[in-house]
Amino acid sequence: MSCSNTPPFRYGGVSLTNTLCFHSLLFAAILVLENQDLQDSIKPQKVEFRSLNFNSTLHWQPGRAREARDTVYFVQYKKLAGRSQHSLTSFLLFLHRYGQSTWQNKDDCWGIQNHVCDLTTETSDIQEPYYGRVKAVSAGVYSDWSLSCRFTPWRETMIGPPTVIVIHSNKSIILKLQAPRSPYKRKRGSKIPMTNYYDLLYQVFIINNLLDEQHRVPVYEGKDKVIKIENLRPGLSYCVVAKTYVPMLDRSSAYSSRQCTVLQ
Repeated sequence: MSCSNTPPFRYGGVSLTNTLCFHSLLFAAILVLENQDLQDSIKPQKVEFRSLNFNSTLHWQPGRAREARDTVYFVQYKKLAGRSQHSLTSFLLFLHRYGQSTWQNKDDCWGIQNHVCDLTTETSDIQEPYYGRVKAVSAGVYSDWSLSCRFTPWRETMIGPPTVIVIHSNKSIILKLQAPRSPYKRKRGSKIPMTNYYDLLYQVFIINNLLDEQHRVPVYEGKDKVIKIENLRPGLSYCVVAKTYVPMLDRSSAYSSRQCTVLQ
């Protein structure tokens, strides 16, 4: 019932109806402010994509409030098709699509308690840009959406190091290098190597037992998958690490795990 339509009830010359209405409105305003504060305090923070060899996941952190046991998260994603085109017509079409594209629910990440969501399948058009967003729910209160930065897999995924197999022979080491593989498969079921998407180079470094662990001597850079390192000293232990390097993006991977051998 509206306060303005309530007949005034007076006691000692004071309108109790107006006083009750004022306190009711004040209480309602406080509830709204408290609800808004809770919404803001549970809103997810630092929403970002992380990607290795096109295995792409969305990550976030809890809001500034201490996370309650009943807090769950909901994830959506959006693909902005047409961004890879560069003509004016395509750019205008991109703007048009951007305004009308719709967010898609990620069913496996709908009402979860984790702070990570796998969007590898949803971001398989690696040249196209994507956004992700997350909202939190706690004690029946929904936060606003928290939006990620734009993510384009081809430009932003990190490339992993190659797999290294070491075979030793007299005064030499033969290395077999294998490029990391993407999660996407050929028709026959084998995973597609990252060399299908990038012009990769291999960088090879050697460490022997007379050198400090951090002293890695570069011995090769190129595309060969089989490399022979010669003129090594028998009786010494040699370890090899390798990186992949993408010249177009000027980006190197982390080092591979060490592979060691002792020359006889």
